[in-house]
Amino acid sequence: MNRTLITGSEGFIGSHLVEELVRQGRSVRAFVLYNSFDSWGWLDTLSKDLRDNLEVVLGDVRDAACVKNAMKDCDSVFHLAALIAIPYSYRAPESYVATNMTGTLNVVQAACDLDMSKVVITSTSEVYGTAQTVPITEEHPLVGQSPYAATKIGADQMALSFFRSFDTPVAIARPFNTYGPRQSARAVIPTTILQIVEGKQSLRLGATAPTRDFNYIHDIVRGLIAVHDSPGSIGEVINIGSGTDISIGDTVAMIADIMGVDVDIESDPQRMRPENSEVMRLCADNAKARDLLGWKPEYAGPEGLRKGLIKTAEWFSDEENRRLYRDGRYIV
Repeated sequence: MNRTLITGSEGFIGSHLVEELVRQGRSVRAFVLYNSFDSWGWLDTLSKDLRDNLEVVLGDVRDAACVKNAMKDCDSVFHLAALIAIPYSYRAPESYVATNMTGTLNVVQAACDLDMSKVVITSTSEVYGTAQTVPITEEHPLVGQSPYAATKIGADQMALSFFRSFDTPVAIARPFNTYGPRQSARAVIPTTILQIVEGKQSLRLGATAPTRDFNYIHDIVRGLIAVHDSPGSIGEVINIGSGTDISIGDTVAMIADIMGVDVDIESDPQRMRPENSEVMRLCADNAKARDLLGWKPEYAGPEGLRKGLIKTAEWFSDEENRRLYRDGRYIV
């Protein structure tokens, strides 16, 4: 059985991807950021039977030799390791260059040297900036409205350059806004749920006018696996999104309705992006994923979003899960 390496395996999306691949009986090697606490991040919360069927190696995507060593004896790689917090990219842009761009270079260089059969690079809808045309196709201009977005544009282009230059079998999966269990409390959906659970009626949030194409984690994981498994995805950039968008304000209202509360929204300056850095609208054109991969979202439209939000609210409302988060603190 072919072995797959997953970088960023301990994170929100990565841990769900690991969980699904192991459940499918695939051979998985999880690459976890080295730390002296021997923490596997969210992988520590998986059931014992799943962890017993998982190989974990610690390292750092910024170290080329470490990456190449982890990728040996693997047939393919899902590259998810990245710094993703947009607010922190304003404070520490150099670290985003090192992790997101150099880290991606290390992965595609190792994949090229080791003659791997598939490299799935996880991009982000933030590379498009505010939508100039709707829905956003893969041909939409790339606009770096934050240091984070700029480094992800660079990472994608570096990976595609290896496909064009060396025939490295790269595919770019471009998820739109993902939500669900295990997401950082910094994100708007978890922070809304957690503040409501804490009994707050005035919610501290950032901008509420922008619209987002929200996707439940189940659909994103299915999309990533479809990109990996499809021979036709090599050399392609593929949006993974629901195809519908909703304002952040209306999303908060839906969450409040689901949880049976009335809330007000208080603008929190530390959660606001600089004016020219705010992405005002994101809405995916997912025709390519449908046609090329046979993928379609199961949580699309208002009903699908509501179904996903109910599951997410239930998870974050569980006291045992909430213990994994710090109460009342906004983490940049």
